[in-house]
Amino acid sequence: MRDGMPRWSVLLAALCAGTVPAAEPAPAPSRQAELLHLLRHDCGSCHGLTLRGGLGPPLLPQTLARKDLATLHATVLYGVPGTAMPPWNELLSAREIEWLVGQLKHGIAP
Repeated sequence: MRDGMPRWSVLLAALCAGTVPAAEPAPAPSRQAELLHLLRHDCGSCHGLTLRGGLGPPLLPQTLARKDLATLHATVLYGVPGTAMPPWNELLSAREIEWLVGQLKHGIAP
């Protein structure tokens, strides 16, 4: 285990590390607003409306600081089997997930 993540998550993250091309543009501003709404409401239903934790762990920059982007991306993309964390790969593109993870790592306004 590393940083509280099961070994399979770290392996999955390593396998997925190259899945999002860096040259892809950020989502359009209107989509960014939709993604932030989804983050606050859908993710917030488990991680707390202020993202300070609840059923799921906090999603604050200080709690995510030691987690690498690939692991976070894989967690959102594929979920965490055996937990309440669902996979979001059917609703969000890999690029949208990458953008959301970046927002979480840098901190977003609650």
